[in-house]
Parts: sequence; C-alpha cells; structure tokens
Amino acid sequence: MSRIDTLFEGLRKEGKKALIPFITAGDPSLETTKKMVARIADSGADMIELGVPFSDPLADGPVIQKSALRSLNNGTTLKKIIGLVKEIRKENSVPLVLMSSYNPVFVYGVEAFCRDAAKAGVDGVIIPDLPPEEAEDLTNYAGQYGIDTIFLLAPTSCRARIKMISEKDRGFLYYVSMTGVTGSRLTAINEIQEKLEEIRSITDKPLCVGFGISNPEQAKEVAAISDGVIVGAAIVRMVEKFGEEEGLLDKVGELVRSLKSAI
Repeated sequence: MSRIDTLFEGLRKEGKKALIPFITAGDPSLETTKKMVARIADSGADMIELGVPFSDPLADGPVIQKSALRSLNNGTTLKKIIGLVKEIRKENSVPLVLMSSYNPVFVYGVEAFCRDAAKAGVDGVIIPDLPPEEAEDLTNYAGQYGIDTIFLLAPTSCRARIKMISEKDRGFLYYVSMTGVTGSRLTAINEIQEKLEEIRSITDKPLCVGFGISNPEQAKEVAAISDGVIVGAAIVRMVEKFGEEEGLLDKVGELVRSLKSAI
C-alpha cells in the first residue's frame, strides 16, 4: 500500500478530509521551498503538491505562471527538484506529489524519472497534459517503481471516460472544479456536488477537488462533499507578495492552519 493510500484510508476511518496545498518548487528558492514544505506539513497539511516549473504550462493561471517563471529564472530543474525531495525526506514523511508538464519528464527520460523520483521519496505524479490514453509508458514505469499516477477529471468528463480514467488512476482522482485555469473563481458548489456524485457512482477512489479554492470558507464547502481539498494559487500568491522576507513562513503556516481548521 502506498503512502497516499495509507493516508486516505486513515482519514476515512477518522471521518476527516485531506488538505493538499500546492507550491511551485524553486519559488522563491529551492532552500525556501524546503522550509515551506516543513512549515506546511507542521501546520496540518496531509499531502503537498510540488509544482515543476515549465515555460509553456497547461491550465495554470497568471499567478502560478509567474511563479513558474520566477523559479525557472532561479535555475530550477526537474533534477534539482528530485534532489530537493531527497533532502526533505531526511526530515519529513508527508506524502509528496510532483505536478509537472510532460515535457520535463520526457526530456529526463520516463523510466529514469520514475526510478530517481521513487528513490528520492516522491509518492505520486500528476501530469495534466498527458492524456491517460497516451500514458502507458508512465503508468508502467511508475507502477514498477511504486509511484502513484494521478489523473484529472473535469466537469466535461463523460461516464465512459470517468470509468477509463478511474481504472488507470492510482492514489486519488483529481477533480478540476471548472473549465478554466488555476486562480479562477470557484464554480457553484451544487454543480461540483452533482458531478462528484456521478463519479462516485462509478468508482470508490478518493476524490479531491482543485481549482478556485482560495479561502477557508470555500475549503469548508468543498471538503463537505469530497475527500480532499487542493489549494494552490492562494499560497503561491503569498509567496509572490513576501518572497524571501522573514515573515513568509509564518504567513503560509497561518493560512494552512486556517484551511485545515475549516475542513
């Protein structure tokens, strides 16, 4: 059983929901990212998504796009991020998921990526621009090395596609709450609930919702109808505002604690 499976099994037994913050690795620096992971985990996060910066991202709104550009300008690479995870693992066992465009993984080499990521302590990978129909290399090597491959579902996903994706997915299903980009306003909660009910009629995998969740009130609403809440742009916006300032970690920790308390 993977670390992600163990997490959700434990949360379900306790009647709790997962809080999954997203941060861009290397923004404002890799060293600060390491400190942020520790602070976010200590503040109540159940899992953390580390964004791999790429020059031509898919679905990222302006806040995360700018964050990726800052990280790239710092010289961040996928190899350095895997090295960062290895350092994090010396002190922290919080589940870590890499969210990346396919290009960095393809250039790295799919098998080499899965091997090195697993050795470093990566638990899962999300690649938004890799359709499940074309992900056989990734799912095969990820399965071989013990990494969960997490796929996305959308408001437009039909029943046949939901079934196909849920069969290929490992870890949890990432439901994109809207047909928009990160940082957008949250869709009407009843529409999300209706779609989640449809998905649950097809699969019993954990369902986590992302896109548009930026404050404790929204997190509470989404947590009531899902297995987990993914929050990205709100934290990345805070990094943009405070950068390497001394108060960044305290501000991020305060936000994560408020989100966790709400759900």
